Amino acid sequence: MNGSAQTAGDQLIAIAKQALRRGADYPAIEWEGRWIGWDAMHRTADQVGNLLDASGVPRGAPVAMVPRNRPGAVAAMIGLIARGHSIRMIHAYQSGAGVARDIVRLKPAALVTTEEDHSEEVCGMLAKEGIAGIVLSGMDANHLPGCAAFSADFEASTSPRIEVLTSGTTGKPRQFTLTFDLIARDMVGQNATNHDTGEDLRNEPAAFLFYPFGNFSGLYSNLASILRGIPAVLVDRFSLEAWHDYVVRHRPVWGGLPPSAIQAILDAGIPPEDFGSIQFFTTGAAPVDRAVHREFERRYAKPLFSIYGATEFGGPVTIMTLDMWKEWGDAKFGSVGVPWHGAKIRIVDPASGEELATGEEGLLEVVSPRIGPEWIRTSDLGWIDADGFVFLKGRADDAIMRGGFKLHPGDIEHALCLHDAVKEAGVTAVPDRRLGEVPGAAICLVPGKDRPGTAELEAHLRKLVKAPEIPVHWRFVGALPRTAMLKVDRVALKALFADAG
Repeated sequence: MNGSAQTAGDQLIAIAKQALRRGADYPAIEWEGRWIGWDAMHRTADQVGNLLDASGVPRGAPVAMVPRNRPGAVAAMIGLIARGHSIRMIHAYQSGAGVARDIVRLKPAALVTTEEDHSEEVCGMLAKEGIAGIVLSGMDANHLPGCAAFSADFEASTSPRIEVLTSGTTGKPRQFTLTFDLIARDMVGQNATNHDTGEDLRNEPAAFLFYPFGNFSGLYSNLASILRGIPAVLVDRFSLEAWHDYVVRHRPVWGGLPPSAIQAILDAGIPPEDFGSIQFFTTGAAPVDRAVHREFERRYAKPLFSIYGATEFGGPVTIMTLDMWKEWGDAKFGSVGVPWHGAKIRIVDPASGEELATGEEGLLEVVSPRIGPEWIRTSDLGWIDADGFVFLKGRADDAIMRGGFKLHPGDIEHALCLHDAVKEAGVTAVPDRRLGEVPGAAICLVPGKDRPGTAELEAHLRKLVKAPEIPVHWRFVGALPRTAMLKVDRVALKALFADAG
């Protein structure tokens, strides 16, 4: 490990240690209506550390985590950072056999999991590989039965880091490294120095943490807030009821939402006065339907900003501000803003890789200074206007190749949602022996509306899209399948049409 990496790693370790030294009178996390103080967080972190020591796991050895959004898991994570351990994240929402496979792939010295993910397959794999196992039950930590001894031949990291799975912006999801350097500098950011100056943020409006800690968005938004000392309302996953309750009680100045929540808020008819403290809303991870976006801003008279970022970029690379919104207004409606934090963005031809002119649609490439000077090729389609504002079109890898026609699911989904009975629509490629692929549409109806026939939906679409874009296969569902990040789960969506074709 070189000197600069050691210095940066030490900085994050020091931040974690100082966070754990906050006292019982400093609230850390509100969980299920009860506040948990930093003394309880410290106690859990110490329990995990003591169990690792008792197992003989070396300081700094890599530890895998199956992190659900639980206070105990957050405390364990901060404790592992404070001890200088690299953390290798394993997706929580999968079978025990899937977790066991990931354990073998990641080669950790130990595993920390919550009791929901304690299974025979996991325990059997830990015992077979000689990996120490720790299970979190509430704020208490104990060894998994039969997994107290450590003898694994682990794969060491060259420097302390957190490894997460990418979301697929640049291709198939893969393990991605976030060094302690990057986390200290670009997640906790300049506020990292607050821990040295003793700034007290306990009276700041509480943060609302719903993104899962096991992926980048959760780490970027959740870990920074907690390490800085901002009290946080933690939920297992986003629910409109919990978010609404949080806004009314804590009166935040801005509201962060997953894309799927925008329509849900409109459907719920939440009164505008409940959002009196909020100046603007933000969303990310997936595009918001333009009609839904417009109706949301019309009803609540507050701007909704979309953010573009990815694990591979180390965070957001575009920004839209209130000042920009006031200056440009509707002229930049639907834009994710301009490049931010030193990022560069260009549009290239998917086939040749040549940079395209202003306004031409192609693949986005990004230079993110957090990661390095190289251009990062994405699977996202979009264009950049003459003022430098970035607009997203969809994903190249979602395109449907129907004979000689290239179709974008987002265009068809948007047109379907203009039907007054359609609440949400998901469109995917369905294999076809003659044409290669054809569109299949999953439809979620507006509650209380009569179900339209497919002929009616086809007639509606013919006024809005080209003939090749008319779906061949239809499914009516109660809700579109979603990932832990609340994006439409494209794999599960495609599986709805497994018997078609």
